[in-house]
Amino acid sequence: MTDTVDVEQWCDELESKRAEKDEFFADHPQSPIPPEERDEFDGLEYFEPDFDYRVHATATVHDDPEVVLMDTTAGREMRYLRVAILEFDLEREDEDLEDGTYELAAYQLESPNEEPLFVPFRDKTTGQQSYEGGRYMELAPDRDLADGDELVVDFNLAYTPFCAYSETFDCPLPPEENWLEVAIPAGERFE
Repeated sequence: MTDTVDVEQWCDELESKRAEKDEFFADHPQSPIPPEERDEFDGLEYFEPDFDYRVHATATVHDDPEVVLMDTTAGREMRYLRVAILEFDLEREDEDLEDGTYELAAYQLESPNEEPLFVPFRDKTTGQQSYEGGRYMELAPDRDLADGDELVVDFNLAYTPFCAYSETFDCPLPPEENWLEVAIPAGERFE
């Protein structure tokens, strides 16, 4: 997959999405920020945009997806289907960190739908620089995935689930197979 992305334009679009989300959190009636706290809300915390964390993943698709029960923050279980495994390389310029190949499972709710792929994950920032319950990404391939397909996984779009801001939300927790043994300092922070 060739990547001819204008990094400056990518960064501008990312910052624009972040500003739009901050506005939603500050003003929208469906914001997860409790109404009594919105006046003091001055925006979400983010890691600096880092193009190294926009990676290409190769999909291994499950023809007969296995049911995965995900625990939730409210102590329930939600049923998802593991529809694909996404394998990707991380190559960083920081000499203290090892490059490596990693995998994340991608899920969809068990009921038939056209929802994007749901990729909940934990990494070495979880509970320190990011939310203790993990972060999420949603991927919307432009067609049904087949084995060997490549898609972009941009960790700069990783976000904190709404349950981090209000107990009225019940969020699935990333299953152990999606606990990365590496820090992903990209996307939303939560301290």
